[in-house]
Amino acid sequence: MTTETAKNQTAGDDRSVPAPVDVPPVGEEINLDANENYFNRELSQLQFNYRVLKQALDTTHPLINRLIFCCIFSSNMDEFFEIRVAGLRQQMKYGRETVGADGMMPDQALAEISRVAHEYIREQYDILNNVLIPEMEEQNIHFVRRREWTPEQAEWVRTYFEEEILPVVSPIGLDPSHPFPRLVNKSLNFIVELDGKDAFGRETGMAIVPAPRSLPRLVRLPDDVCNGGENLVFLSSMIHAHADELFPGMEVKGCYQFRLTRNADLELEDDLEDLASALRGELLSRRFGDGVRLEVADNCPEELVQFLLKEFGLTERDLYQVHGPVNLTRLMAVGGLVDRPDLTYSGFSPSIPKLIRSKESMFDAIRKRPILLLHPYENFSPVVDLLRQAAKDPQVLAIRQTLYRTGADSEIVEALADAARRGKEVTAVIELRARFSEAENLELASRLQEAGVIVVYGVVGYKTHAKMILIVRREEGRLRRYVHLGTGNYHAGNARLYTDYSFMTCDESISDDVNKLFQQLTGMGKALKIKKLFHAPFTLHARLLSLIDREAGFGEKGRIILKFNALTEIQLIKALYRASQAGVKIDLIIRGICCLRPEVPGLSENIRVRSIIGRFLEHTRVYYFGNNGRPDVYCSSADGMERNLLSRVETAFPLDDPDLAARVREDLDTYLADNCQSWVLQPDGSYIQNQPAEGEERLASQLVLLERLTGKT
Repeated sequence: MTTETAKNQTAGDDRSVPAPVDVPPVGEEINLDANENYFNRELSQLQFNYRVLKQALDTTHPLINRLIFCCIFSSNMDEFFEIRVAGLRQQMKYGRETVGADGMMPDQALAEISRVAHEYIREQYDILNNVLIPEMEEQNIHFVRRREWTPEQAEWVRTYFEEEILPVVSPIGLDPSHPFPRLVNKSLNFIVELDGKDAFGRETGMAIVPAPRSLPRLVRLPDDVCNGGENLVFLSSMIHAHADELFPGMEVKGCYQFRLTRNADLELEDDLEDLASALRGELLSRRFGDGVRLEVADNCPEELVQFLLKEFGLTERDLYQVHGPVNLTRLMAVGGLVDRPDLTYSGFSPSIPKLIRSKESMFDAIRKRPILLLHPYENFSPVVDLLRQAAKDPQVLAIRQTLYRTGADSEIVEALADAARRGKEVTAVIELRARFSEAENLELASRLQEAGVIVVYGVVGYKTHAKMILIVRREEGRLRRYVHLGTGNYHAGNARLYTDYSFMTCDESISDDVNKLFQQLTGMGKALKIKKLFHAPFTLHARLLSLIDREAGFGEKGRIILKFNALTEIQLIKALYRASQAGVKIDLIIRGICCLRPEVPGLSENIRVRSIIGRFLEHTRVYYFGNNGRPDVYCSSADGMERNLLSRVETAFPLDDPDLAARVREDLDTYLADNCQSWVLQPDGSYIQNQPAEGEERLASQLVLLERLTGKT
């Protein structure tokens, strides 16, 4: 890292990093396969989660949003344990250990994950207890503890417990006829120490109380029992306070909350006869997979902790004793429980380009010139309008669309159903295996089929991750095809939180390519020749490598900017290393996982890696190649990961319009100029957050884009 770069950064932030890289002697050829040239995938993902957690300390975010970042860290960690840690444990359980390019064995990775995760989670609870809660107290928002309840509040809680909790809670005493219950993944539970005999003369000594999943984990106390402000009480506090009522005539010696995280990955065979039926069966098992992590209140006695570990087949390495609620994700509800708009981001109205702001049809606008939208700064409604108009337009004959994460009740789905009911040929390619959206997608498929939509589930073994709409319309005696391609999902909610590009065109070559891709997805046959699009698993990987190699041929005149959510694919990383060695200037904007080691002399000294973390989730995927002054710019649904490039259906589409390509380059330059929301990956694996130099103006890329596209700050 140069001195100029260093003075604009602040250290500090990622203490759990790999050992410093050894720099080979001058003139010695570097082995691109050497383990030290790559970072571990799981540890890199943990570092991303940590960067999210650090947003809870960033006072440029409103206070409630800082609390939400703390909760998002918990949600991210849940999925990390459910999928990544569970996968490593499965490898060891069945003797199928695999070693990545970094050379770390699964057991080594699990040990390091445990060390790092324990450190991060301790810091999370320190931030919650010693920073966020005190600051919320200053803002007159109170998490009222049991010891702080006034007599009026205690009486209100008693009434709430008797009317809302007691009728639905099911305490389970542990004895030979009541074995340890099968607890649902990530559910809140209590282990209770008991003394005395019950009505049948049994001395169990121990019971489990599952908290009803139907009840809110946070409840707002009514104003008439409080002395002003916003007052919240935890469900766990109410159960703790009245645990004795669950076991009448017995003494409750202790009540301690715990939470078990289970393996939630789904395993489906490639030779299924009925994917939907098999998936329904697997979804039931997700709730009760093998345990991978145990969270317990830190005041729980050691003998009870050991009892739980033994029951779930876990070790000390899998134990997380926490000082506070074990289910912090539920604190996201705070924003909806308190009326404090001054402590959250102010709202804004996404803009709509002038070209489509008039009342003319979307088809007329797209014929004039292709349209590029950047969500959430620009409205998602034109995409919905395109489908709505297509559903009602008598000239539209057919609509085809891929659906990955959409929501069964979305306007997109309603438009497709409306089109089918009006007699149009509507085909939906629904990816049932979109992780944690499987049940919703099964419901979506049923709803569309009832409306007369032809529903297919893509290709078994290859998730359909491409985002495509194809509309066939009769115009002046001929058929014209209109296309939407995107980097994100057809989900209006995500479009308000994720940054994504939407591209609409009636270019004949592109629309012909999209038509062929739908033919491949819904029919059978050899891969068809595609003119403009890159598509995985057939051409995208090879074309990316080819374009990187082409830039390497330009030497120091070469220029590459890639924006991914993650970069793990080794052949892609090696190609970037070779391009760097040839002198190509390379900037990688990678939100999350990055296995490439940047800025290593002789290997990657021309590669810079930065991660943007802010109000919105960075989700756009962009490939920029300088091409010796004739830039090629692509937007894509695919990240730089093995699964995206080699085992999914993905697309990358060119922006041939010079104005649109220039606009995307301007967006990329904005990210590269960010000096406060960006984190720079160091050669040793740590991340350092950029800070403005003395006298330099703060430049937060997302705020710049917000102002540029909506006029809001």
